[in-house]
Amino acid sequence: MTMSPQTTTHMGTAASVALQPEPPVKGRRRRKTQERISKHLMANRTAYLMIAPMVILLGIFVWWPLAYSFYLSTFEISFYEDPVFVGLQFYQYVLEDPQFWRSIGIGAMYVVYTVPAIMIIAFLMASFIRTCGIKLAGLLKTTVYVPTVVSAVVASIIFVFMYRADGGIINWLLSFVGLGPYAFLSDPDLALPAISVPGIWLAFGITTLIMLAGMYDIPQSYYEAAQLEGANYLQRTWFITIPLMRNVLLYLLVTATIAGMQQFELPLIMTGGGPTNATMTPNLFIFNTFKDPTPYATSFSLTAALILFFVLGTISVIIFRLIRSDKAIDA
Repeated sequence: MTMSPQTTTHMGTAASVALQPEPPVKGRRRRKTQERISKHLMANRTAYLMIAPMVILLGIFVWWPLAYSFYLSTFEISFYEDPVFVGLQFYQYVLEDPQFWRSIGIGAMYVVYTVPAIMIIAFLMASFIRTCGIKLAGLLKTTVYVPTVVSAVVASIIFVFMYRADGGIINWLLSFVGLGPYAFLSDPDLALPAISVPGIWLAFGITTLIMLAGMYDIPQSYYEAAQLEGANYLQRTWFITIPLMRNVLLYLLVTATIAGMQQFELPLIMTGGGPTNATMTPNLFIFNTFKDPTPYATSFSLTAALILFFVLGTISVIIFRLIRSDKAIDA
């Protein structure tokens, strides 16, 4: 092949430009940058080697599945046809679905019903156990931990029988004060508070033990000094216990909120999401959507799960921003 004179001229110009020496100032900056990076890597190589396994595991078990899930959500997935790329179309479908946002609202209401109650009951119980002797404290710790080992399925079945309008123990107790009977699980206004009660019962035990561990880490000398100054129980709790347990309380608040938004077993077994979708939590909505026989239900439920992931992540960030955690104070 023969090159034209113009092409030869352009190639000659490009070669002359490439062969020109690099400006000395730019070259010195690049060498300084490379030396600085090299010194930083050498000085911190032990730290990088120690965090490398964690980064690799996070990449394999967290970031890669998340990225692959996002990739799959951009396809119309059918068990009978080849996947078709549709971009972000399913995100639009989910965001425009009022049932999805209603399930988010129901999950938030479940959190409002359960998390404050769990935190307050666990704090009071942990404060009481801390004041008890060794034997009584051991017995109480074992007792409050029992609900944690009970399966949510078993608890759901037990509370279904307790809530029965005919023969249920709760309506039987209410009859002594002239109330009821109530159809707790069939009334749209009572169903969500009703399934919140076993949620509180299941979670307050482990929450109590975590709070108790945090209370034991507070030096007793702080309380003794406060008592010498004349501080009563409420003042010691407000100015010593709560500030020094801030990180523990923040951890429990975030985990309880996320667990409440992801509640699945209790509404599934006790109400099936009803009545009139009054207990249709986000995870139950995604589960029912996945089982839907309509085409492409898999893509819709996968996209809804990813959006729920971002919603929960946003809630966690907001809580961390509102309640800034501090470093632990040395005893």
